[in-house]
Amino acid sequence: MPTASVAALVGLAFEARIAATSGVLVLCRDAAEDEMSRTLALAVRSGCRGLISFGVAGGLVADLRPGDCIVASSIVDHSGSWSTDPRWSDRLLQLVPDARPGKIVGVNAVVSDPPSKRELHRLTGAVAVDMESHLVARIAAAYELSCATLRVVIDPVHRTVPRAATAAVRPGGCTDLNFLVRELVRHPSQVPGLLRIAGDACVANYTLLRLARILKAFLQIAR
Repeated sequence: MPTASVAALVGLAFEARIAATSGVLVLCRDAAEDEMSRTLALAVRSGCRGLISFGVAGGLVADLRPGDCIVASSIVDHSGSWSTDPRWSDRLLQLVPDARPGKIVGVNAVVSDPPSKRELHRLTGAVAVDMESHLVARIAAAYELSCATLRVVIDPVHRTVPRAATAAVRPGGCTDLNFLVRELVRHPSQVPGLLRIAGDACVANYTLLRLARILKAFLQIAR
């Protein structure tokens, strides 16, 4: 594994491509939780001195819209809670003035429907959910490293994510277009929801591109 001062964990291929432009070592979640934890630990032993969770997230509160940016103040999952590095988080909030600080909850399966999102917020107090931040937080805590989470809302709390959008994602974060088409042919009722998610994704993608440039500047003080 190549040596880098900061590694970023993402979940999807397009997030990886965007994050790579910032100069971080990019790791894409393409395996089970335990295996990804081992991969992150290997990155640390190879020279990483800080970890970032970067990419999109699901909104859990009504005032978050697609494209809104969140800098995690803390990260929670089913097993515990961790604070992010206050210096890193404060610096990111300075660099991204429209970002919102808040708690993020990490999960291992997509939370796709509004009732589940609202219940997750009620249980945890988190404003957003993703599938990578808790892994970053655990490893950072275990190795006493700095960590931060920089996430962009893709699906707001009221949006249902169609099964086609999640089931078509393959290891490495790529979308299997053939599967997606077959799924929509079998279940055409998913088409309107998928089009709405596609629109949300375009907005989120634009924000991520902006954040990658900011992340590059952030790395100059984080190394």
